[in-house]
Amino acid sequence: MGVRIGVLTSGGDAPGMNAAVRAVVRSGIVAGAEVFGIFEGWQGAVDGGDFIRPLSWDDVSGINSQGGTVIGTARCAAFRTVEGRRTAVAHLVRHGIDRLVVIGGDGSLTGTDALRAEWPEHLSALREVGTITGAQAEQHARLVIAGVVGSIDNDMVGTDMTIGTDSALHRITEAIDAIASTAASHQRSFIVEVMGRHCGYLALMSAIAGGADYVLIPENPPEERWHEHMAGVLRASREAGRRSSIVVVAEGAADRDGNPITAEDVRRIFADEMGEDARVTILGHVQRGGTPSAYDRWMASMLGHAAVDEVLRGDREPQVVGVRANRPHLMPLMDAVAATRDVAGLIAEGNYEEAMAARGHSFRQMYKAFRRLSEARAREADPSASPRRIGVMHVGGLAPGMNPAAKAVIRLGVDRGHTMVGIQGGFPGLIAGDLRTMTWGDVEGWSSAGGAYLGTQRAIPGEEDLYALARSIETHRLDGIIIIGGFQSYRALTMLHAERKRFPSLGIPMVVLPASIDNNLPGVQMAVGADTALNVAVEAVDRVKLSAAATQRAFVIEVMGRRCGFLALATGVAAGAERVYLQEDGLTIARLKEDVDAMVAAFASGQDRWLAIRNEEASAFYTTDLLTRMFEAEGRGAFSVRGLVLGHVQQGGTPSPFDRINGVRLASQVMDWMTGQLAAGEATHTFATPDGMRSVRDLDDLVDWDVRRPKEQWWMVLRPVLEALGSRPTA
Repeated sequence: MGVRIGVLTSGGDAPGMNAAVRAVVRSGIVAGAEVFGIFEGWQGAVDGGDFIRPLSWDDVSGINSQGGTVIGTARCAAFRTVEGRRTAVAHLVRHGIDRLVVIGGDGSLTGTDALRAEWPEHLSALREVGTITGAQAEQHARLVIAGVVGSIDNDMVGTDMTIGTDSALHRITEAIDAIASTAASHQRSFIVEVMGRHCGYLALMSAIAGGADYVLIPENPPEERWHEHMAGVLRASREAGRRSSIVVVAEGAADRDGNPITAEDVRRIFADEMGEDARVTILGHVQRGGTPSAYDRWMASMLGHAAVDEVLRGDREPQVVGVRANRPHLMPLMDAVAATRDVAGLIAEGNYEEAMAARGHSFRQMYKAFRRLSEARAREADPSASPRRIGVMHVGGLAPGMNPAAKAVIRLGVDRGHTMVGIQGGFPGLIAGDLRTMTWGDVEGWSSAGGAYLGTQRAIPGEEDLYALARSIETHRLDGIIIIGGFQSYRALTMLHAERKRFPSLGIPMVVLPASIDNNLPGVQMAVGADTALNVAVEAVDRVKLSAAATQRAFVIEVMGRRCGFLALATGVAAGAERVYLQEDGLTIARLKEDVDAMVAAFASGQDRWLAIRNEEASAFYTTDLLTRMFEAEGRGAFSVRGLVLGHVQQGGTPSPFDRINGVRLASQVMDWMTGQLAAGEATHTFATPDGMRSVRDLDDLVDWDVRRPKEQWWMVLRPVLEALGSRPTA
């Protein structure tokens, strides 16, 4: 008997669990192990029989796009007892399973670790009564486990995100967008209650993404007489031109005395303080349902693949496989669980400062940014803050999320007392003098808007344009410029920096906020717009795959990205592709022959679909059309092949929650920097990264200008994941 790995999902379900299960099964098979599904969580382990059965390559085909968990989950009372756990051990040993990947929350992972610690004791007891043999006990002397956190609350300390959180944010943000439109139509107020008993992540981030006015979270209860403060914020928002009010409440929200604050409580405050009959929407379990987002698919696939590596290694204490900076991150299981439970204790003790700190720097940063945005209003100029005229514009290709980023920049600038100037149409608009002062109310509704209301163009100034550009900056008395854009923004910044001596008016603070669907920008994990484009691409691929439900068919689908492989590779992993063709790898006839052979073998073995994702500039010669015709010819009528170019649909659509949140995070950082520069009388040229500002002089070290992409491409961590999950061993 070879190595056998069990995989189970436990506790509450979370979108993306299926992607993790698929990754565990296929990665295990590729590594030479047998993988068993333990159905209905720990209840299946206790019940045994058909609840524990082997999973094949095809058993997990096509489950990436399904919500919930196909192997089921349950809360098992029997597993909380010694007898129940001993029964589970007997069933696992009889199936030859001594390695487990458990996908669940902190309770599930704690129970799993308890089982691991008791394992030798259970083996001894089972051998004594003859339930298992001495040989079985010796062969499976220890239990090796790896945990993968599946929880929509994002409440596990030590990982940036947990499986299901991003999908839940999609559901919540979609609901808030829908509520906002009807609320504005009738000038009404709404209170939206979201999940999060001990963690306010969903409430805070959905409030930012949805452009809400107020948020209540467990980690930082409002101060005394908070209802008066909330009413003041909402009144000021209405006076500034907003037609509706939206308050987001986490289900675990409470005041500083520990008294719960419910959505109904907030509704009564609306009636008492503002004389309004606000409507309450409790989203409930709709937050758990639906199709998983692209992020939850590729991230869960990456973590499932890493978890198999961990259990096969099996030479250290149990680990939780989390994510840091979009890469797998391992942490001792019980340390992570203990730190997570400590947060609830800190809240119960009233130690809110430490509770916020335990959530991490990013959480605190976003809470501060939300407070500033929700309370941002035009203020009297404060000479000590050096109020100035700051231009805001877009440069480069359209990226969904440009509008939310611009809204945040403008409102935060207005709040600082600056005069914010919208530059229409990028550098050509600046040269032509197409500028206008932007007020707080001018950007109302931009949070959920696709496109770019300030307009954008790829054109950047040439040598012949510099004089006119410099004169326009002088004429319009701009003291600083914020550029929200893509690769062309960085090119322009380097040129303007080099020309400061010739044209002194270029010697003002300038900064680029990264926005590009290609995600080919230096110093950032995800540029604004990349997540939306990825979700659009994955949704399109899902629909295309469904079109072949009754036939054997291969697809070659081309996505954008120019010479950067992010969109292609992440789409391939999220959508369950067999092959991805990247510009970074190139294409050869030898590679294509291998792929044709694999495709023919896959269909011969009974596979229904075969998917290849092609980066738009993967090859100048092997085009999408040529690949489609080549694959069709080699199929010799055994299957059909269709090609599709997704095109500019990837630049459209409503910005995803992540792109809205990312835009606000970067906008807050940029406005802090710009205000500091102007107050200090400095005039540097920089670009924003999550770790702070970097000088334009760093770009040559970070960027490959010829191929228009950063020298370090973090997303290549997904390449071995795709190779493991896309290539069946028999092929």
